[in-house]
Amino acid sequence: MDLDKLQLLLVEDDIDLATAVIDYFELEKIKCDHAANGLSGFNLIKSNNYDVVILDLNMPKMNGLEVCETLRSQGIAVPILMLTAKDTLDDKLQGFSKGADDYLVKPFAMEELIARVQVLSRRRSGETKKVSACGLELDCEQQMITRDSIPLKLSPTSFKILETLILASPNPVSRDKLIRSVWGDQQPDSNSLKVHMFNLRKVVDGNSDNTYKPSNQKLVHTLIGHGFVLKTSS
Repeated sequence: MDLDKLQLLLVEDDIDLATAVIDYFELEKIKCDHAANGLSGFNLIKSNNYDVVILDLNMPKMNGLEVCETLRSQGIAVPILMLTAKDTLDDKLQGFSKGADDYLVKPFAMEELIARVQVLSRRRSGETKKVSACGLELDCEQQMITRDSIPLKLSPTSFKILETLILASPNPVSRDKLIRSVWGDQQPDSNSLKVHMFNLRKVVDGNSDNTYKPSNQKLVHTLIGHGFVLKTSS
């Protein structure tokens, strides 16, 4: 589905953040309604056919988990992207158990928010549940990434890094944004990202004990001063 055809709802009680998100969406020609509390958001969802709901976790009147659980109990299957200031496994599992489809940890980059919204909207519209970039294919349902149709054996951290790069492609991802996407507010050890990127390159470009064979076409590149990017130049 084209971005300018999306109809979104942002349920967020932080007015400054909500204004920034809606203003950015307007620049991208994306229509987005806003509710400042969970109860208002719930009522809007019941009376409108939104493509994606962006739902804050902590809100007055009804929190995000209560909104999500109530919607699912009433058979409302709108895709829900949960916004949270926390990035613990327990928080995510609780959210998923209530029916959330995806999580995004604050602070986040607007580009990543749009990328995740677009993926969720494709799931609802019946479009492909796969996202492709540079010969890599992300299967959103199976949580699998392939290169030239061959599954890549990735650790959970490497998967998250590569997922972020695929969703952002062809744009680069800064080091700080990548760290937020993978570790949230919990800063990793100083060498963790470097080690994971080294291992990721071995898997993606076929230089490890993997099912994928070595390729002259390297995909994972470092851009000095900009971060990392997926591109097909060797």
